[in-house]
Amino acid sequence: MLRNLHVKNLALIDEAEVDFKEGLNILTGETGAGKSIIIGSINLALGEKIPKEMLRDQEDNAFVELIFEVTDKGTVAALEEMDIFPEEDQIILSRRIANGRSIAKINGESVPVSKVREVSSLLIDIHGQHEHQSLLKKQYHLQILDEYAKDALGDLKEQLEKVYGEYQEILRELNKNSLDEESRMRELSLLEYEIHEIEEAGLTVGEDETLEEAYKKQANGRKILEALGMAQQYLSQQNASASELLSCALRELNSISGYDAALRQMAEEVSEIDSLLGDLNREVADYLDGEEFDEEKYRQMEQRLDELNHLKSKYGHSISDILNSLEDKSKKAEQLRNFEEYQAKLQQELTEKQTCMESMCEKISEIRRKYAGKLTEAVRAHLMDLNFLDVRFQMQFEKRDSIRSDGWDDVEFVIAMNPGERLKSLGKVASGGELSRIMLALKTVLAENDRIETLIFDEIDAGISGRTAQAVSEKLLLISGGHQIICITHLPQIAAMADAHFCIEKSAQNETTISTIRRLKESESVAELARMLGGVRITDTVMQSAREMRELAQNTKDNRI
Repeated sequence: MLRNLHVKNLALIDEAEVDFKEGLNILTGETGAGKSIIIGSINLALGEKIPKEMLRDQEDNAFVELIFEVTDKGTVAALEEMDIFPEEDQIILSRRIANGRSIAKINGESVPVSKVREVSSLLIDIHGQHEHQSLLKKQYHLQILDEYAKDALGDLKEQLEKVYGEYQEILRELNKNSLDEESRMRELSLLEYEIHEIEEAGLTVGEDETLEEAYKKQANGRKILEALGMAQQYLSQQNASASELLSCALRELNSISGYDAALRQMAEEVSEIDSLLGDLNREVADYLDGEEFDEEKYRQMEQRLDELNHLKSKYGHSISDILNSLEDKSKKAEQLRNFEEYQAKLQQELTEKQTCMESMCEKISEIRRKYAGKLTEAVRAHLMDLNFLDVRFQMQFEKRDSIRSDGWDDVEFVIAMNPGERLKSLGKVASGGELSRIMLALKTVLAENDRIETLIFDEIDAGISGRTAQAVSEKLLLISGGHQIICITHLPQIAAMADAHFCIEKSAQNETTISTIRRLKESESVAELARMLGGVRITDTVMQSAREMRELAQNTKDNRI
């Protein structure tokens, strides 16, 4: 679960730290106080894009950190498969934004943002303000069903996606090779010319590098020989050469070496230098004896390098690339020579893949239909709790004309909210408030089927009030029995259920507007409920109503335990 949030220099927040609790964590505050910034901060730490408006004016550095407590063995195992290991049962996700760039870390180690998203998908689920609108898109319905049935589906979908990719590749190859006889022969002729050109070159891997080194040496042969000749003269072949002068110095030192140990040491060192110089002179002489500029050899090297560079310009950046190109061209030429057989082979492979996909789609569809009944019945039960008094909720299946990477099922949730009504698409009958409750019911069912510990609801109460608001609050309380819930709300009925109530407030300090967040004591929580109930004027009656609401909520919680 999410234990701690630390935010610094982000939007209206100068610096804030929040310790979340188990159960139902409620965040309330005036409109514009900065409630959305809290969710935005969490999203940033989880790897979402950084809106420019989130960065504070006159601040170069922003920082968000989330500390999760992870004890579920399945979650720990899934994290370890990603090479992420909890330290003292904690995973720390952080993100620092400076000068338009961000650095993401997990347990202090820098990682790509994509890695943060992958890890966070195991730890937290966020329901944004407008996510219920996604229920209007049919493709989202299939995602929900597959999430619900993921254990039963196992690896089937991944296997189907793999086979579908192979099928598409064969199909592309077939279409690419749909040539008439004239085009086929023209392409074959070009391939045979290119194959002959490469084979005639008799390439050897690494030949170009060896040849370039030898060519460089040959190209500078005259300069090398001239320089070595002069060096030889300075070392040994002219008056006052290094060898002659060194011998003189050694002779003088030897004549006095018997008088002092230090002088003997000097004589030995010069003797060693004289020996090394002798070796060097022999090496120079040997090199000069063995080297001469060969005009013919130089010309042959130059021609061979031109040939290799010409082939590189056509077929690859290296000899290995050219040889790989030769292999590909040889295969392609063989296919064109035996065109009908190759096409028949591709067609057979395509048919086999099609048969395999159909078999997999049938299994996937059977599992989906089975779990669709369970899902919709569970959702319907929760909808009745959420003040849908006489509701039918089902999933309709149709078979697509063609198979896709996710199968052949075209599914859609349909609903009838009044007796005698026929089932219709959600978008045709559900208002914004009704969509919010349907989404909450779906989230409730999915949460029961998921090991993600922390769920965040950003204004799940949109468009509802009265008895329905009370039903939503009780549903959130139900979910919080097995999950940590963090909920931003405008409704006192929901806020009254809080196990931990936080208030977000906006104030002016040093001519700057800042937002702060703090956990409310019991008396402060009642006062905040009164503000939500009464608006500007908080009368004794409103305060009494707030106390009663809080007491009733506590009784509801006690009765659930």
